[in-house]
Amino acid sequence: MSTYKVLGLMSGTSLDGLDMAYCHIWEEDGKWNFTIKKTAEIDYSDAMREYLKNAIYLSEEDHSQLHKDYGIWLGQQSKEFIDELEEEIDFIASHGHTSHHRPDEGITFQLGDGQLLANTSGHQVVCDFRTKDVSLKGQGAPLVPIGDKLLFHEYDFCLNLGGISNISFDKNGERIAYDIGLANMPLNYITHKMGLAYDKNGEIAQSGKLNHSLLQKLNGLAYYNQSYPKSTGYEWFSAEIIPLIEGSKISNEDLLHTFIHHNCEQIAFAALKHKKNGKSNSKLLATGGGALNGFFMDTLQNKLGSSIEVIVPNKILIAYKEALVFALMGVLRLEGKTNVLKSVTGATSDSCSGEVFFPTN
Repeated sequence: MSTYKVLGLMSGTSLDGLDMAYCHIWEEDGKWNFTIKKTAEIDYSDAMREYLKNAIYLSEEDHSQLHKDYGIWLGQQSKEFIDELEEEIDFIASHGHTSHHRPDEGITFQLGDGQLLANTSGHQVVCDFRTKDVSLKGQGAPLVPIGDKLLFHEYDFCLNLGGISNISFDKNGERIAYDIGLANMPLNYITHKMGLAYDKNGEIAQSGKLNHSLLQKLNGLAYYNQSYPKSTGYEWFSAEIIPLIEGSKISNEDLLHTFIHHNCEQIAFAALKHKKNGKSNSKLLATGGGALNGFFMDTLQNKLGSSIEVIVPNKILIAYKEALVFALMGVLRLEGKTNVLKSVTGATSDSCSGEVFFPTN
């Protein structure tokens, strides 16, 4: 039994920062196991956050430069983290940061040049886990469900609440997953306008009131009527959601309150629709930044009722599950095993995705 020692890197649509998780991953008796040994969250500077947020609008030349700059920055953060570890690692698995995601047009792009990351860190890198799936006519997302299937199979549903919300579950022997819609992206957008990084425990949102007109507009968005597989990202948020926020005349407190109710209604609708018939004690594992928001979790449990129990794990798993799963995806890539599921993305086949880079200096 060999244990892989992997540094997983994750940067999500909420633009909170870079999540780093040093993990031990091994397979025993046909089951995958993990230990998260050490973690770090590197906050983005205001300049870096703006740079990444506006990447979609950059010229081809400027976008290419950001790809290189971000790859070097990832390499620098990784090197500092590894130097402090005082332990050898096998490789780095990097999600990068998604700047463009229009899979229906065959377009997806993860910032963070893999070769420059490898050169700067001095370690082998596995990255770019979406492109191959999109070339196979898949959505290239969500990717985390392979980890849900292999590492968290005891739960009926796995819900991730990053910038957007996605869910995964088994149905008729296959893993199904898709982006439900919104999670932290609108909440962070509103709190940033208030000069706050986030709404701690949802206290500001809890103080607000439900705006039924806005809730109706949000629940009526066309994306929710699309059948899965489906995925979304910042483009949708920018085009459909920001105008609703900026065009509203209601208080920030009421905006936050209403968005949490909207998020939870859509999540509950998705989970209850796919709940196994006759099973009375389903369990839903909630991770990602939204799981740290007490008001969000209480509202979700209320919308789900008694038939699905929301399980909020320890804070390390909440914050670093995605980084862990990308570490696992890197292991599967190097072992030549499936790490992206066609049942999730809608691709023509399962795939073993990811590009591998070795330091050249």
